[in-house]
Amino acid sequence: MPDTKNLSYAGAVNEALRRILDDDPKALVFGEDVAAPGGVFGVTKGLQKTFGRRVFDTPISESAILGGAVGSALFGMRPIVEIMWADFTLVAFDQLVNQAANVRYVSQGALTAPITVRMQQGSAPGACAQHSQSLEALFAHIPGLQVCMPATHQDAYDLLLTAAASPDPTIVIENRTLYHRDKQPVTLGGPVAPLGDAVVRREGTALTAVTWGAMQFQVLEAADALASRGIDIEVIDARWLRPLDMGHILSSVARTRRLAVIHEAHTIGGVGAEIVAAVAAAGIELDQPPLRIGTPDARIPAAPSLAQALIPNADRIIREIDSAFAAHAAKVSL
Repeated sequence: MPDTKNLSYAGAVNEALRRILDDDPKALVFGEDVAAPGGVFGVTKGLQKTFGRRVFDTPISESAILGGAVGSALFGMRPIVEIMWADFTLVAFDQLVNQAANVRYVSQGALTAPITVRMQQGSAPGACAQHSQSLEALFAHIPGLQVCMPATHQDAYDLLLTAAASPDPTIVIENRTLYHRDKQPVTLGGPVAPLGDAVVRREGTALTAVTWGAMQFQVLEAADALASRGIDIEVIDARWLRPLDMGHILSSVARTRRLAVIHEAHTIGGVGAEIVAAVAAAGIELDQPPLRIGTPDARIPAAPSLAQALIPNADRIIREIDSAFAAHAAKVSL
């Protein structure tokens, strides 16, 4: 029966892992420092004590972690592995791109690689250029990989369950700034949610703002401020970037006739560009050019003040949306 607990985001992830390990004796959890230390962010705390050798620490080798995940999955296990920083997956891209993503295709459907890869990304104070990249577009570009970015405490629980239930490799990207936010009620024990659904976080009629990950909280703050000025924004949390719920997004944009895509990742080559292209291909006539608001094409500096100057925040989102509406009003008045 479903139960409700007040949990931090990290606690919600921990509860999801407990449920997966409880429900499936073939489930494994492994990675660097996830067992005895309980994870560098405390997310896997206590799991080894409860589940013993099914939760174990690995050497500092991302290629070994992901290679072991693919191999164990092919032999019937359900590995859930943690890569401390998304940046570190780049040394093991072969295991993800050439191995896990191709298993179903090269075996003509006889084999699958049901692995779940948890990682965290995003800018945090002092994270520096090699620990603060937002790499979701790289993963979403690969056929055969599924990618989600849970932002709410409930999604941290639900989307991990969905990922672990999938027969195909799934990337779950968390954001380190969310782990220890205030506790919130999280419903546990419910049914596993379907894969690939976006969700409306705020209804509106003036503009569709599509976002994902931790950025949605900046977007919601901006939307509340803009509402007081008569600009009523609909905020869609894409959640899943592969598969991407374009039907939900297109329906909203067709109604509002305006689009903004807002994310922490760099705008060049990002998922936001794909969304704008899909809206254009659908032939939806917009009242003003679409906005893409993201991090400029630059490395993230170590100094927190400089890093925060690059990453979109509520003030910048308000300014850019205000400016777009003002430009459209001036054009109409000519």
